[in-house]
Amino acid sequence: MYQPTMPVPEALDGLKAAAKADPELKAQLLATKEAKYPLTTFCKIATEKGFPLSPMDVIDYGEQEVAAMARSINGGGENHPSLNGADDTYELFMIELEELV
Repeated sequence: MYQPTMPVPEALDGLKAAAKADPELKAQLLATKEAKYPLTTFCKIATEKGFPLSPMDVIDYGEQEVAAMARSINGGGENHPSLNGADDTYELFMIELEELV
């Protein structure tokens, strides 16, 4: 079974810190939203910068986080409105990146 060399949260945190320190990297990451394959392009850049990610790492991480949140909501939370979009780790990262000063 494939094991990422760095846990996804650590890779994303490191990448965010690197983007905060390097406006060019931040712009490059934000530009992935316009790519034909945004998540694949994002992961390629992240890996090149020393934060190894694959699209499946990011997707799986988002799904696992939402599943954990759903289990924590009393009565189950599969359809809870607060979980809408919470599994899109890439999009959530882009929102955080846009807000970086």
